Amino acid sequence: MDTNSVLFELSLETLIYGGDAMGRLPDGRAVFVPFGAAGERVRVRLVEEKKNFARGEIVQILEPSADKVQPRCKHFGECGGCHYQHLTYEKQLAAKTEILTDQLKRIGKIEHPPVRPMVACPNPWNYRNHIQFSLHTNGRLGFQASGSNKVIPIAECHLPEPAIDRFWRCLEFEPETNIERVSLRAGDDDLMLVLESDSPEPPEMEIEAGVSVAHMYQENSIVIAGNDYIVIRALNRDFKVSAASFFQVNTIMAEKMTECLLAYLPVSASTTLLDLYCGVGFFSAFFAPKCGRVIGVESSPSACEDFIANLNEFDNVELYEGAAEEILPALIGQIGASPYVIVDPPRAGVERHALDALVQLQPQRIAYVSCDPSTLARDATRLIQNGYALNEVTPFDLFPQTYHIESISLFER
Repeated sequence: MDTNSVLFELSLETLIYGGDAMGRLPDGRAVFVPFGAAGERVRVRLVEEKKNFARGEIVQILEPSADKVQPRCKHFGECGGCHYQHLTYEKQLAAKTEILTDQLKRIGKIEHPPVRPMVACPNPWNYRNHIQFSLHTNGRLGFQASGSNKVIPIAECHLPEPAIDRFWRCLEFEPETNIERVSLRAGDDDLMLVLESDSPEPPEMEIEAGVSVAHMYQENSIVIAGNDYIVIRALNRDFKVSAASFFQVNTIMAEKMTECLLAYLPVSASTTLLDLYCGVGFFSAFFAPKCGRVIGVESSPSACEDFIANLNEFDNVELYEGAAEEILPALIGQIGASPYVIVDPPRAGVERHALDALVQLQPQRIAYVSCDPSTLARDATRLIQNGYALNEVTPFDLFPQTYHIESISLFER
């Protein structure tokens, strides 16, 4: 059967993790549709069929949802960067909270997940301090199209902070250049342009004064102009962030997350705090003045250098460079009883051996910072099976207009 020739009328029931809306075909199969809204009646063309589900695209909206608004960006619906611009901000928050709860129920098998209302972003536009572009073959900056690797050249984007937004429009590259990705990062009063390629040959370019430029290839970072880092200020503290280091892209929401962690982990001068996947030391810096001992674990050499610079003033801070699954087993029996732990893993969650070793350390409290509710749900199950209770989950909207969900979960032994 040619899936392109048949149209189906259906109601979209709910939003799912990943940005799509879900409806049901007449045969009962779920169909996943991008840029839809719950409660909408639509006409859909199937673009992919599997035994148990299908993917479709909206051909016509028959009855729109009451939660819909006019998207701000003219590229919305074609560009894959945003998923929810067509929904009111209140609906975005509610949908993400429901999705997080659903993932903890379905994947984590947690009957009544203690999910609090989502902490809203005060500025749901122009909030990103870091943005990464792909390059079109014509040399124009763009983003990948929704559901494909095709690069769409763009004329506008409403997510980067104002300083980045003003600057990126001035960038021009030669067609067929060897640069693969272009990143811009905004510090407090500085901008950094990061050019990524597979070639050690730095690109030729004319550089505007006051902008740092770095060329990255195969994990090497070469400074072309200015500094190899920017300075980001959060909660009245400066952080050095190098070109290759990770930092939360939404500074104001990172501050709100820090305040939540300080409430979840009431440390004292007798507390040992373990900060796993600690990055440039953002969370550690706010706990170090209050703790007896802070131990950071981080695998990125660049982030480790930044951590040392950012926490240089403290004598009670240690850093181990390496993967959590390699470092943690060596710490068993070395850090005293009932430490507190912050764990902030990448999207894949905590590596299995790292989680096993973490449980053997017998922390009293674990604050789990997650950017993926499905891997959070999987790891939550493992922690609960090992004698931990999930006390509270606070979601934070670090990524308005997109499906991404950040959260902090408090586990107690």
